[in-house]
Amino acid sequence: MSGHNTVEIDPNQPYQSNVVEFKGIILFGAGLFLLIVVTFGLMAYLQYYVFEPEWAASDKANTLPVASKGDAKLPPEPRLQSAPGFGVDSKDGRVNLERREPQAEYRELMKQWQELWEKGETDAASKTVIALPMAKAKEEVLKNGSVKSVEGPTGDAAMKDASMVVSASSAGRLASEKKR
Repeated sequence: MSGHNTVEIDPNQPYQSNVVEFKGIILFGAGLFLLIVVTFGLMAYLQYYVFEPEWAASDKANTLPVASKGDAKLPPEPRLQSAPGFGVDSKDGRVNLERREPQAEYRELMKQWQELWEKGETDAASKTVIALPMAKAKEEVLKNGSVKSVEGPTGDAAMKDASMVVSASSAGRLASEKKR
């Protein structure tokens, strides 16, 4: 049989007697301490003799000679405005806009566009005109007569058709409402 003592329950007592042996608590504590020490030793062995050499070998294999340069570390465009490498390309080269106000990109692009509208653009190598200045382009369009308007009843009908939209009331079949 087992080595447990049988405890008789006395209904006249307000509590039950509890028999706890101190030897069992000491053995459990010693076993738990031994298990913790063995586990710690195994984890230290794994880290220093298995994982560390493997990590060092993979670090050597993953080093890229290109990654040491500054431009190679930058993500592709578009970048955040406060990020390193944020800027705008222009005819004179790259304009660096790092750590500038949020409107800096807009102002730089407006400056480039204003210059293009006022002076136009010519290819430096072939001397071919790429873009005319805005005023000269307007004169060319009006001089060539390439903008034609239709007058009379045909023009009025075209204007009326252009101002009508398809509405839900016609189930998408007819242009029945005017644009406002």
